This record gives sequence, C-alpha cells and structure tokens, in this order.
Amino acid sequence: MLAALSQFKRSLSLLPVVLLAACGDADWQHTEYAASQSSFDFRLPAGIPQPFVPANNPMTAEKVELGRHLFYDTRLSGNQTQSCASCHFQSLGFADGVAVPTGSTGEVLSRNSQGLLNVAYNATYTWANHSLLSLFSQHQVPLFGEFPVELGVNDANQQEILTRISTDPQYQSLFAAAYPEVENPFQFTAISQAMASFIRSMVSFESAYDRYERGDSSALTESQKRGMAMFFDEKTECFHCHGGFNFSQSTLHNQTVFFEAPFFNNGLYNLDGLGAYPEGNQGLFELTGKVEDKGKFRPVSLRNIAITAPYMHDGSLSSLEAVIDFYAAGGRKPAVVNGLETGDGRLNPNKSGFVSGFTLTDQEKQDLLSFLQALTDEHFNQDARFSNPFQNAKSE
Repeated sequence: MLAALSQFKRSLSLLPVVLLAACGDADWQHTEYAASQSSFDFRLPAGIPQPFVPANNPMTAEKVELGRHLFYDTRLSGNQTQSCASCHFQSLGFADGVAVPTGSTGEVLSRNSQGLLNVAYNATYTWANHSLLSLFSQHQVPLFGEFPVELGVNDANQQEILTRISTDPQYQSLFAAAYPEVENPFQFTAISQAMASFIRSMVSFESAYDRYERGDSSALTESQKRGMAMFFDEKTECFHCHGGFNFSQSTLHNQTVFFEAPFFNNGLYNLDGLGAYPEGNQGLFELTGKVEDKGKFRPVSLRNIAITAPYMHDGSLSSLEAVIDFYAAGGRKPAVVNGLETGDGRLNPNKSGFVSGFTLTDQEKQDLLSFLQALTDEHFNQDARFSNPFQNAKSE
C-alpha cells in the first residue's frame, strides 16, 4: 500500500501544474519564443520528453560543437583569464565546489554556481529572475554583466574579443559549419546561440535512480529505496518543490501544457523578523518589489546534488547532511553566517508552507541521504561530448 501510494505521488509530480501565483508576478507568460520540433538527438530514454527548443535557435550538432569550444575558451572573457568552464567543472556536474564564485576581474559574486545537468528543462534561469526564459538570455548575464563583472565583455573590448575568435582558423571552420548561410557569423548573437545550444545538449538520465525507474530493481540499495519512499512522502514534503522527472517543479519541455515557474522561500534568513534577506540577495523581490517575494528563489533540480555542494543560493550550507537538518528544523535556526546574523528563518512570514519541519531517526536520515546520492549521474560527469576540446586536443 505504501509503495503504491509513493508511486502515485511520483506520477502526480510528473504532471504540469499551474503555479504562476507562486512566482510573485502572475502577469507574465512564456511568450519569448515558440517551440520548434527538434531533430537533434538528445539520447533520451523512453518516456522522457524533449527539452523546449526555441524556434529562433534550432539545435544542430555543428552549433553544439562550436558552443563546446566557446564554453571552454578563456579568450571569450575581456582579460582572457576565465571561461564559462571556470565556474562550471564537468567532474562536479558543472558546479564549482565553492560557496560563491569570483569573476574574471576579481569581483566576488553573491550567488552559488549551479550545476548544468538538464538545465535545458528549466522554466526560468539563474536563481531568482522570472524574466530570463531562455539559455540565450541567461547567457547575457555572465557575458555582459557589470554588477558584478563575470566574463567582463563590454563596449570597449567587444571588437577585440571578436577579432580573437574570428582570426583563429579552427573557429573559422566551426562558425562556417554552424552558420553556413550567415555571411558574417562572428557576432555575439551567434556566440550566445551556440553556447546555449551546447548547454541545452547537456541532457542525461543515467543515474542509479533512472536505471531503477526503467526496471532495474537492483540499481538502488534497500536504504535508497526507503529514502525514495520518504522523499515522496508528505512527512518530508520534498517532492512538492523538487518533483517531476527532473526533480524540480520549475520545469519546461516540448510537451508542457501549462507554463510552470514557481519560486519558494525556504526560511534560510529572517534578518529583521519581517522576512528580510541580506541586501542585494533577496531573491525575486529584487525584481518585483513585492514584499511577499522576499527570499523567494527557484527550486533547483536535485540531479547530481551529491556532488554540487555547497548548497542554497549563497552556498551557506556545506553538506547534504546540513541541508536535511535544515529542512527537518523547518528553516534555519538563529546562526551567524559569514559574520551576518541570519535571524530565525523558521519564523519567516514568507516561508513556504512545505517547509514545516519533520523528525527523522538516524536511520531515516541516512536512507534519505542515500537516495539523494542515487541521483548522481556519473556518465554525464565523464561524457566526452561535454568535455574540454582544447584539453583533449593537447592529449592527442
């Protein structure tokens, strides 16, 4: 009976749900692009829908390969010191293992670098921006952002950067193959489209959990099976924010009927007792100005979660054990983080009703932890399709 109930809840969590009211702004819709029918081979197992592909940037193998080179190329930053891969390491699921990254000019960012596995299925991008609806638009942030500077592309160095790329014989071939009908493809629009295509191709469903769902009953240990039942149980309520095939309710694909883009406050801070988060890092509130949106962030996918520590938007929780303890408490107890008193997050007035707390035995906690570890996709973390092409060239 319990097993059947758990399976039923997992099935429910796969359905698209209208959650626009949770966004803090119910007036916007996903109308930036229409979807295209993609012939690109994402290598998806049966039952998994294709990612949403914008009609103005269709997927091609040539464009993906160009994007792979650009993703790893430090020449794309203003001072040639960083690439996208500087904050996204394949061995760590394309996260970087630090609380918050540092940009190419030494400015420290305020938000944690997210892993990139299956981000093609994100309904929105970055931690708390309901207006970034595509990988292309997301890419403008690290490329051109000034507060803080990441890659440091600006009006003064744009042409120099394009010259670095366009005079390279290898890039001349790669751009010609990716954009055969474009007279001069050496533009930042084409660069962003190619990198978006590469990141969109980072799709994989080869974790132990996936193998178990496809019928391999031996793929999960007994502890992981118990942890899975607990994950999908009302006791912990994990699945409410991290449900569906991609373990995030913020999911979009080519079969989506209703656009779903929820943002949640999980009680990480409560500086003033009225719901305040640290200045400059207050989540969706910074865009909407609505008090109820303070501390609301997009629920990330839990795929590869065991290797993408530290956790939360500011990297303030160092381990999965700490994350489980945090949710068991119903939010953060008063603490000092980086010299800042967090307040009692458990009493945050904007906190989601799904973060109500729960009690686990030591064995139950270990079971839940074991299940989360079963979401690691080692195949993805070693897949040559996503590896550094310059490093590979040196080793050949």
